[in-house]
Amino acid sequence: MARDDGALITRILSTPVEDLLAEARARRDGRFGRGTPARMTYSPKVFIPLTRLCTDVCHYCTFATTPSRLEAPYMSEPEVLDVARAGAAAGCKEALFTLGDAPERRYAAAREWLADHGFARTIDYVRHCAELVLKETGLLPHVNAGILDEEDYRMLRPVAASVGLMLESTSERLLEKGMCHHGSPDKVPAVRLASLDAAGRARVPTTSGVLIGIGEAPEERIEALLALRDLHERHGHLQEVIVQNFCPKPGTKMSGAAEASEADFLRTIAAARIILPGEVSVQAPPNLNDERLAELIDAGIDDWGGISPVTLDHVNPEAPWPEVEQLEAVCARAGLPLVERLTIYPRYIGGAGSEWLDPEIRPAVLKLADAEGLGRDSRWCPGVADGAPGSVRTPLGRRYEGPVASRIHRMLDRAGDGVSLSEEEIVSLFATRGAAAQAVVEAADALRAEVSGDDVTYVVNRNINYTNICTHACSFCAFSKTSIKAGFRDKPYNLDLDEIAARAREAVARGATEVCLQGGIHPSYTGETYLSILRAVKDECPDLHVHAFSPLEVSQGARTLDMPVSDYLARLRDAGLGSLPGTAAEILCDDIRAQICPDKLTTQEWLDVVGSAHRVGLPTTSTIMFGHLEGTEHWARHLLALRNLQLDTGGITEFVPLPLVHMEAPFYRRGQSRKGPTWREAVLMHAVARLALNGAIDSIQCSWVKLGMDGAAAVLAAGANDLGGVLMNESISRAAGALHGQEVGVDELRQAAGSVGRRLKQRTTLYADVGDQLARNEMA
Repeated sequence: MARDDGALITRILSTPVEDLLAEARARRDGRFGRGTPARMTYSPKVFIPLTRLCTDVCHYCTFATTPSRLEAPYMSEPEVLDVARAGAAAGCKEALFTLGDAPERRYAAAREWLADHGFARTIDYVRHCAELVLKETGLLPHVNAGILDEEDYRMLRPVAASVGLMLESTSERLLEKGMCHHGSPDKVPAVRLASLDAAGRARVPTTSGVLIGIGEAPEERIEALLALRDLHERHGHLQEVIVQNFCPKPGTKMSGAAEASEADFLRTIAAARIILPGEVSVQAPPNLNDERLAELIDAGIDDWGGISPVTLDHVNPEAPWPEVEQLEAVCARAGLPLVERLTIYPRYIGGAGSEWLDPEIRPAVLKLADAEGLGRDSRWCPGVADGAPGSVRTPLGRRYEGPVASRIHRMLDRAGDGVSLSEEEIVSLFATRGAAAQAVVEAADALRAEVSGDDVTYVVNRNINYTNICTHACSFCAFSKTSIKAGFRDKPYNLDLDEIAARAREAVARGATEVCLQGGIHPSYTGETYLSILRAVKDECPDLHVHAFSPLEVSQGARTLDMPVSDYLARLRDAGLGSLPGTAAEILCDDIRAQICPDKLTTQEWLDVVGSAHRVGLPTTSTIMFGHLEGTEHWARHLLALRNLQLDTGGITEFVPLPLVHMEAPFYRRGQSRKGPTWREAVLMHAVARLALNGAIDSIQCSWVKLGMDGAAAVLAAGANDLGGVLMNESISRAAGALHGQEVGVDELRQAAGSVGRRLKQRTTLYADVGDQLARNEMA
């Protein structure tokens, strides 16, 4: 022990238990609001008991057995995959491999089975099965394989997202004759601490814990927690510490032993929260404590561990898992919404160069992760044909009960008053779950009604993407074609001016008031090219509003003519350009742009082009492309950048969230990206944008191309007021894999608006009434 740990032990053991619990709660709750939202987590998992043979003979264990009681020493590959596949079908994300310590050291049957199947050690077979499960099912293996050395942990890194080893106790007395660990060489405290230390050196996220009530003294429990604290401070590798209560089991030598009292159990949980660094979660098993779940929350835990809808707890088979709905209700009453996590905790996922996440397993982690590094909330992804999980009555997919923290209400009130929220506040709104997220959605919808009224607007427009040939290599783009891109839906093309004009004429004939012109950065295009495209449309259709040229295209055009951007924008304006699409924004944070579009405009360059457009009288839209490599802090910075620009120039007409459609995106196909936002994230992007941009940008548009029409309707009840356009010939989302079509009819838009009890109203690009605009055109 270091520091004044003796005094700490004395204080923890002498403080009245209610006071200690209050201190632990305060420490846990003090983490919330500083990057860790108020929540309880759990991991949906399957339990794979690869072998029940073990070198040790712990006197409380019913999991370990002998070869004579087993059909085979180890589960076969088909048996392992059957369990894993059932878990994947049930929505699990973790495959927990649990087994006895190196049984080949004790049993000839184990050695012979391994040799017959081509393995020298149990851990080699564990690695093989973990790799199989990862490859065949996508579940993330978590390996509890007993004592391992650093080389073993490094061997597991490419196939296991995390590992676990219970310290249990640091008491040497438990090794004595008559005590629970007598005859169990792997339970020597120094051996277990050395293995946990090796996991830290190998940079593997690790779970550990203490087992109380097995004969240890109260001060020894605290000493074990202090030893875990010291390990984590040395390596930073402990994700969570489990405080598990011993439950006597019939048929064991300790079947008649007394359990630790409830007060002692709760005191140890509180001690764990007080002793351990704030980033280390404290967990208690819910299936062993189903009658005191609220008490465990009050003692300072923030995680329930793994819960399986498929397999029982093979270590405690007498204790069934609680229903997730039961846990949700208990957590909601405590104001801590229950949230799925992965077996690897968010802080260990990091960027592409994370020291904690092996590159081989990273793609599987990203497929299951949301923007916070937690588990995706459903199988839904933008662009899929399946219906959205939410509806106009329940945008988040269901209604939630429970208290909402006063600080959330204060943020919502300030946003409603038009006050600029801070980055931290916006991140907090994006992180809300359960009743708090519902409060955000309801506040956004109320603000929408106040600011934008009950009309749902749309524009009749046509997209003309005149070329998909592009010199840029944006890692998310499946639309553009270069020499390094192949295998996607469309072939390279470059429309001539007559074809562009003809498509504009067809659009007018079908009632369009706007044509949206964008394309790739063609190597032969100059500023004159864009001017010629613009003139071709305006000569053919002089009254048609031309909404054209991304900030990247404008920058390209100005550069090729060797003129300032503002001067080039003025030329475009004078030639008939009506407004600019605020695309190519992606994420307005240069650390993310450097990864997804390194040769595009920087954040400041994008803002400068858009600001210059506003100053020469050209309005723009604004966008965000989200759900890939970025986090909620990047969303917040993006919204603040747009808000500040709008307060300066006032030229943004609307904000359009564009969720990533991942299916054909190159960086997703390379395993470098998430699968777009989750449904909750998609809903909250519209809702939080309504709140964060209040007083600056009044219109929040939703993309039926990305969300589907039912999804777009649901978002209309979460702060959005505009359905965009009918988008004749939309091709960018389709190239990325979206299955919601290239065009939509006005009747479908009207049905979506009607589903939320609102009237559909056609608008112009600049949000004027269409009748008024047509009358002005006729007078002109």
